[in-house]
Amino acid sequence: MQENKTLTGGQALVRLLANYGVDTVFGIPGVHTLELYRGLPGSGIRHVLTRHEQGAGFMADGYARVSGKPGVCFVITGPGVTNAATAIGQAHADSIPMLVISSVNHSASLGKGWGCLHETQDQRAITAPITAFSALALSPEDLPELLARAFAVFDGERPRPVHISVPLDVLAAPVARDWTTEVMRRPGRGPADGASLDVAAARLAGARRPMIIAGGGALEAAGAVQALSERLGAPVFTSVAGKGLLPADAPLNAGANLCVAPGWEMIAEADLVLAVGTEMADTDFWRERLPLSGELIRIDIDPRKFNDFYPCAVALKGDARQTLEALLARLPQASGAGEAAVARVARLHEEVRNGQGPLQRIHLAILDRVKAALPADAFISTDMTQLAYTGNYAFASRAPRSWLHPTGYGTLGYGLPAGIGAKFGAPERPGLVLVGDGGFLYTAQELATATEELDSPLVVLLWNNDALGQIRDDMLALDIEPVGVLPRNPDFAGLARSFGCSVKQPQSLDELELDLRTGFGHPGVTLIELKHACAR
Repeated sequence: MQENKTLTGGQALVRLLANYGVDTVFGIPGVHTLELYRGLPGSGIRHVLTRHEQGAGFMADGYARVSGKPGVCFVITGPGVTNAATAIGQAHADSIPMLVISSVNHSASLGKGWGCLHETQDQRAITAPITAFSALALSPEDLPELLARAFAVFDGERPRPVHISVPLDVLAAPVARDWTTEVMRRPGRGPADGASLDVAAARLAGARRPMIIAGGGALEAAGAVQALSERLGAPVFTSVAGKGLLPADAPLNAGANLCVAPGWEMIAEADLVLAVGTEMADTDFWRERLPLSGELIRIDIDPRKFNDFYPCAVALKGDARQTLEALLARLPQASGAGEAAVARVARLHEEVRNGQGPLQRIHLAILDRVKAALPADAFISTDMTQLAYTGNYAFASRAPRSWLHPTGYGTLGYGLPAGIGAKFGAPERPGLVLVGDGGFLYTAQELATATEELDSPLVVLLWNNDALGQIRDDMLALDIEPVGVLPRNPDFAGLARSFGCSVKQPQSLDELELDLRTGFGHPGVTLIELKHACAR
């Protein structure tokens, strides 16, 4: 392309994305996105070819969870959008910043039912319920405003996906002026208002048994969470999204144990609970309602959370880190109390560890080997599988953004593509994927992307129990004769080799630990298939 040639809407959109700091997009080129792909060469943006649009969405999600930056994907009209919708829904449920740019049919045909290729009656209606907003660009000049609005959501509101549809004629149309350098001011977040902070600080200072629940909205506030915990002598529980906010060995780190009975019993003892950046959903706690008996103070960027299932006594609308720091400035220095809280946390961990059933003890034995072999800076991406369910509370993360799990939507097939996307968000970090045999087959084709694109360690630990184990167990618990839960699996080792993976099939836990260490030293993708019988 000649530099003096007028840009098309698609080319200009890609340049503007680069100026917003986008360095990676995930997607599959199609006849309806050609003008976007015209803009990629020379833009500085890396394109990652996925093998399914759902994989593109999950990769964008994993990229965002590890990097803290919005994940971006390009998808085609119609089936590209519907294929990506599950991943968009997962990101919406877990408050993940994701930008989905799709094409849509020519402006003149929209809503007409002419039978155009990939035609969808109302494409925006599909994604509107699972995005912060879904918008249609009616001209190239709409695009800078829509991108500015998207990044305002990511930076200033509860981060959730945004979908922008661009008609084919708008993608191909020349821009009237070059707006590609017009990056709009990106709003930040501030602390809660002073009056509310004063009230909250007084309540916290007067609490006898305060406890903290921190979630994914507190990921940038780890230091402030720990400082407040120590100041108050308050144990800190996290949601799965908040794992790693406190060091694993911090005496007041109660972990993600609010989904098991010892955690429920402990939180009921609090006379005041401070909830920071957490939705407090039943998917976090594995029960309909936590047994909260004390006052509740909530810090959240989303005002809709203050009067939902857990109405609060004090509402602090603002950025988690800034609001916590403002609370710390209003609280007296630590009095030296907290020994009882430390002892209570230690007893909690002992109760959780000793209270596991036979299957969970097998999981713990595996996770202990994972812990022993895992590099200090590694992340773990998990699927909806029993091994990960145990790991959600029983595996202590060493840092924030190190345990990626599809909590809210509970999507099978998430683990592998999210782990691949996370490698692009943090290429220097080794990655581990925990996936079951059922979920693996949802997105196994993304091994092609992984082996093609990655030259640093990604280990896929495939927990193969030759069953949809959780559903089978649920059926048996309800006295339902198991149906459709014992599938015939393929030769997973042969499948992985066909994609170019290194493959290991350990026959014991000792071999598993050795194979994990080998995999983390291999500059590429290693699949480790662990059979249920080998973990006993």
